[in-house]
Amino acid sequence: MSELSFEFFGLPLSSGALDAICQCASAALQEQHERLIAKVLDSPALNIDETGWSTRGEQRTLWSASTSEAAIFRIGEDRHRDRLDELLGGYSGIVGSDRWWAYDHLDPESRQVCWQHLVRDFRRHAEGLGEQKRFGEAGLALAGCVFERWQAFQEHHDRRRLARELKPIQSELRTLLERAGRKSKPTRYHRVFANKPLKIRPALWTFTTAEGVEPTNNAAERALRGPVIHRKLSHGSRSPEGERFIERGLSASVTCRLQGRSLFNYLARLLTAHARGDPHPSLT
Repeated sequence: MSELSFEFFGLPLSSGALDAICQCASAALQEQHERLIAKVLDSPALNIDETGWSTRGEQRTLWSASTSEAAIFRIGEDRHRDRLDELLGGYSGIVGSDRWWAYDHLDPESRQVCWQHLVRDFRRHAEGLGEQKRFGEAGLALAGCVFERWQAFQEHHDRRRLARELKPIQSELRTLLERAGRKSKPTRYHRVFANKPLKIRPALWTFTTAEGVEPTNNAAERALRGPVIHRKLSHGSRSPEGERFIERGLSASVTCRLQGRSLFNYLARLLTAHARGDPHPSLT
């Protein structure tokens, strides 16, 4: 950034001056970031995902919670349940996620697991042999039917019809998983996987009845795409203050993108208002 500043604008800035600007931006973003967190956690449904991070070379985890219009980020020590609880607080809505064990304590009735991850697992088993291969292929076929019905729903927008069309597929999938989950020699390579969706079966189908819920966790993965690139370029943070700047800055960046707003314009208005003591422009 120091080199670009001088190259493009003839403006000499030391790395220390740039860090001071980042900390000023972090302070300016604090209030709006807190309001953004409240808005996201007040939504009836959200999507969650996490990825690796580092601070001074120590492993950390970047957590994300997003809706269609906003996203918040939090850097935690690890990928464990306690960090998820810190992110969500007492959230009572529907959580879309993958099947990572940190989400296991969530009520399956208030959860939607990602069907794209199920497809990946079925495809892996379809590359096996014998009974495992047949199981994987059958699972892929059923998942394909689910996505066909979901694509049709994008046209007719009738969730009662969607639930009705998916009812026989639900029955077939349950039969497939129960048969594969039995302890036997032919199922030894896939029975562990088969039993996991059975334990959270309602979480497979929340999208059939709940407004704003999709069968995949693509929204959360898209929200993390830019931050992952940033992590690779920046090599993480170097201090707790740097972590707060990243949390607030990424939340503003992704939220502006979701809302179709210019991040540059927003930050310019924010920092100007902060310097003048004027009310800060809202992210919500």
